[in-house]
Parts: sequence; C-alpha cells; structure tokens
Amino acid sequence: MGTQRPNEEASGTGRRALLGAAVLGAGGAVLGMTGTARADSIRAGGGQGGNGGLKSLPKPTIVGHRGASGYRPEHTFGSYQLALDLGADIVEAGDLVPTKDGHLVCRHEPEIGGTTDVADHPEFADRKKTKVLDGVSTTGWFTEDFTLAELKTLRAIERIPANRPHNTLYNGRWEIPTFEEVLKWQDEQTRARGKQVWIYPELKHPTYFRKQGLPLEERVAKLLRKHRKDRRTSPVIIQSFEPTSIERLNKLVDNPLVVLLSSADGRPWDFVETGDPRTVADLVKPAGLREIASYAQGIGPTLDLVIPRDAKGNLTQPTTLVRDAHKVGLILHPWTMRNENPFLPANFRKGTDADAYGDVFGAYKAYFATGIDGVFTDQPDTGVLAREDFVGD
Repeated sequence: MGTQRPNEEASGTGRRALLGAAVLGAGGAVLGMTGTARADSIRAGGGQGGNGGLKSLPKPTIVGHRGASGYRPEHTFGSYQLALDLGADIVEAGDLVPTKDGHLVCRHEPEIGGTTDVADHPEFADRKKTKVLDGVSTTGWFTEDFTLAELKTLRAIERIPANRPHNTLYNGRWEIPTFEEVLKWQDEQTRARGKQVWIYPELKHPTYFRKQGLPLEERVAKLLRKHRKDRRTSPVIIQSFEPTSIERLNKLVDNPLVVLLSSADGRPWDFVETGDPRTVADLVKPAGLREIASYAQGIGPTLDLVIPRDAKGNLTQPTTLVRDAHKVGLILHPWTMRNENPFLPANFRKGTDADAYGDVFGAYKAYFATGIDGVFTDQPDTGVLAREDFVGD
C-alpha cells in the first residue's frame, strides 16, 4: 500500500465525524450509546463494578490497543488517557520491556528507534547496535542498553506515520512511561472517573530478556504485589505470546492471564528455544486449548484465526475457535481492529489511500457475530460505536 497523503473527501470527513462524536460523547453516556444498548452491554458482562473480575466487563469488551494509538503516539499517557475518554473498557498499558537498571517501561518493542526520538540524540549514537531478537536480526537502539534516567530524556514519536500522518503532530510531546507510573495512573483515573479503570499489560520477549538476566515475570509480579493488584479480581489482565511465560506468572500472581496467538504457522519463541515442535495451529486445537485453560483464563488470537482471509484478502467463514475456546472456559480478545484500509479485510476497504478509513463498522459486525468476548482496537471510539450497533440489533 502506498504512502500518499490522504484524500480529504475520502478519509478526512469520516475521520472528523468519528472524532467529533467521540469528543462530544466521551464520559458516562459514551458516544451517544442509548440506554437500552448500554444496559444490554452491561448485562452481558455482569455489571460494571471493579471487584467482579473479568465478569464485570461489558461484552464485547473494547480494549484500547496501546491506548488510543489511532490518534496519538502509542504507549504514552496521552494515548492512554484518550482511550479512556473515548470509552475503552480496558487500556493496553503497556508492552513491558526492561531497562539496563531493571525498571519496566512501556514500549512496543525493546528496539526504540521507531517509537522515540533517540536517533536525534547524538549522545546515544554509539548505543545503536544489531542484535538477534527472537531469531530476527534487528538494528537500532534497545531499552536494555539504557538506564531509566537516560530513557526519560527521550520522547515518543508515531510508529507508522505513513498510515497516521495526523499523529505526527504529537511527536515529542510525551516521555516513555514506566509500568509503576501506569499502576499509579490507573488508581488516579479510577478515583477521578468514579469507576474502575482496567489495564492489560503484555510481557514482551520474556525468553530473550531472561537470557540477559532481566527476567520480566518476577519484576511484574513484584510491582503487582506492591500495589495490591495481584489477585484474581484485580483489574489487571496480563498477556504474552510465550505460553511458558504465562505458566510462570500463574505461579506468581492470581491475575487473569491470556496467551497471545499469532498466525497459524507461527511458533512461540519459547517453544523454539526449548525444542517444542508445536505451532499456533496446534495450540488452537481442542487439546491445545484445554492445556492453555489449565493455567490461563483467555487467549488473544489474531483476527485471522477467528475468520480467515482468502488469497485476495477477503473474509471467508469463521473457524470453530470461538466455540472451542468457550467450551474449555477461555475468553477470546482478538487483535487488532484498525480503521485504516491496509489493516482491514479487502472487502471492507474504501479507496486506496494508506491512511483512508474503510468500512470498519462492517468489519466489526462480522467479527462480533462470531461470539468473541472483546477486541483490541487502535480507535476505541469506533469500537464502542460498533458495539452499540451490535448489541442494539
């Protein structure tokens, strides 16, 4: 897909309409949701209290992916805050990676050349390295080579400017948050908003960091215990692409746990390291799901595992994954819904601009109809509106 500027007629008007609705409607009656639809949604999740654990969440649950990353640079307090303002039920805050001195910070990956202004800091020019990250040679700057104090001198930038040129307006505005700052922010927002705020952190590359003497699971558990958020009913869901990392966490904390699943032919990196031959296709079979259910409460599959796409990129028929996962008691929070054309199934795209919006509401309807329990989205306001449409049908 090209990187041309957006066509105002094709994409700007739709985007402005969505943002306008979001800003005007943010708050208690989110985005103009009717009382009936709101009540139906809440009943489906068992209420909106913070002490009921996963059952307290509305369904389908709207998870702000790295905040409201469709509108602000991801994993910043600007993005997290906006996700709540736009009605997200949970904020994915954040993807956790360690610093050289052992702190946990929120970045999409340990390599930060694409998400911060580190390249503009000549004092860090010699930190640029090439490393093998989960079998892939990667060149850039890595969080584990910086102290927290050094990382705090950097500022976040938009990760995919070709698709989100409007987000570059906010480059340089926010620093890199720590996980402990996120836990404190969660409490502040819960008090300020008068309702429980949920977060959904992800442990990134646990095997890679354990080999470097920077294990993630113990650090996460220690912080959760410190802030008394390590219980089954705590409003913190923890996720990872490495099943053994989730198994390890299951012995350290009582939080809801979720195993992330990539493409069917992919292998979790911890499986590669230990010689486990299974692929994701094996994990989504009934036997694999039963095993996951023995130590986790949910799965986070890619959307293509729920409804595959054909050779042209169009949606086909749903798989049995939702039914099979529910049969063993697992919830499903697939990823990731985005408004822009390149990320949508081909039959829901409109035009060819890389940052133009397609028929995302049609796509939401198709995915919600499978019975998924929620979805990650870069534009939470769109997800909330789509849920309103769905529960109101």
